[in-house]
Amino acid sequence: MRVLIIDDEESIRKTTGVLLDGAGHETVSVANGAAALKLLDQAHFDVAFLDLKLEGESGLEVLPKLLKVDARLDVVVFTAYASIDTAVEAIRMGAIDYIPKPFTPEQIRQVFAKIIKTRKFTGRVAELEYRLSANSPGVDFSTSEPAMQKVIDLAFKAAASQATVLILGDSGTGKGVLARAIHEKGPQRENAFVTVSCPSLSRELLESELFGHVKGAFTGAMADTWGKVAAADGGTLFLDEVGELPLEIQPKLLRLLQEKEYERVGEAKVRRANVRVVAATNRDLEQAALEGRFREDLFYRLNVITLQMPPLRERRGDVLKLAGSFLQFFAAQCGKKLNGFSPSVEQALLQYPWPGNLRELRNVVERAVIVAGGDRVELADLPDKLHGPSPQPDGNGWQVGARISLAELEAAHIRRVLAQAATLEEAAEVLGINPATLYRKRKRSGL
Repeated sequence: MRVLIIDDEESIRKTTGVLLDGAGHETVSVANGAAALKLLDQAHFDVAFLDLKLEGESGLEVLPKLLKVDARLDVVVFTAYASIDTAVEAIRMGAIDYIPKPFTPEQIRQVFAKIIKTRKFTGRVAELEYRLSANSPGVDFSTSEPAMQKVIDLAFKAAASQATVLILGDSGTGKGVLARAIHEKGPQRENAFVTVSCPSLSRELLESELFGHVKGAFTGAMADTWGKVAAADGGTLFLDEVGELPLEIQPKLLRLLQEKEYERVGEAKVRRANVRVVAATNRDLEQAALEGRFREDLFYRLNVITLQMPPLRERRGDVLKLAGSFLQFFAAQCGKKLNGFSPSVEQALLQYPWPGNLRELRNVVERAVIVAGGDRVELADLPDKLHGPSPQPDGNGWQVGARISLAELEAAHIRRVLAQAATLEEAAEVLGINPATLYRKRKRSGL
């Protein structure tokens, strides 16, 4: 953690700094409130140690000013035994703890143990709140398909280790859901699960999002940021669509995997992060490595435990069970009482090839629940494409004038371009859009 020490006694500043530096923290010391506020305005700090009796000013006056600049700052106050009542007042004003003077190294360690425990608890509560508010049904990993069961068994065995996991599979097969399940069954479950969508940003912004940057590192860098790697310290860093990671950033990811070290953009200081990496992609990384589009050494470093998610068309035995789970969730969300699917709907669900996999199935069921007028989902409640044999493309694509929507036509065209292009950037160039727009269209269409 970055710690700001505010005390007018040089001996206290030095002693506290030595203790905290020795414990692996980074410290900066100042003698008064004005200097502390100036530093807080320029850089990020996790914790501040504040003397309640500064020369010419009261710590009780400085405390609210510190929290006004950064409400997330954890403030610990120094106090003499004679001013414990003042320390209690400081806690009422927002400080998290106090240390009496003179203090011992053990008291400092206990305060930090409390801070770390509180932050883990806060993160866990935030995670639970996210799940409760997430617009998604609960995850059930039971399956009747041997291929899927094999993937789940291996995933949960790997979860107990710190090994890097690479999840392969088509878009929409549930790679992100499985990554989160691996985190929750692993030793790092009490810490953060942090997702980075590799194709969603430019190279410069993606590097900053991953590793953080210092103020002034590039145009628009108005303040220090710590990045997703720092946020995932002690937990799991999930790299979604890692096959789209720019070549310039790949050596830095390799260093993080091998050495647990990284540097923020614009900063030479080497930092360490104990993160467990789970990566996912719908690309053939081995082929990309052979063609020079992905670093071979990074591929082998990611490829410790590989999980191949089967597409939904190869999980016919799970389709109705998954659809039923989606039905229950969305019916409850819409306040409807639905008693399942009609036989014709079940037949349609089983016959459809599901090119968009689980994501497409989820969207179809959600739509059906919304438009259903009876006590069960009927065939008329499904999109037209599920009413009969899917229109077949000719050698060049969908027939112009076929009874399909513009969205389906666009999705089919994007799917074919992606299959032929070597990279996301090449596909975007062919389509005449930027990679970020292509990424959003893929997500929206379940590609």
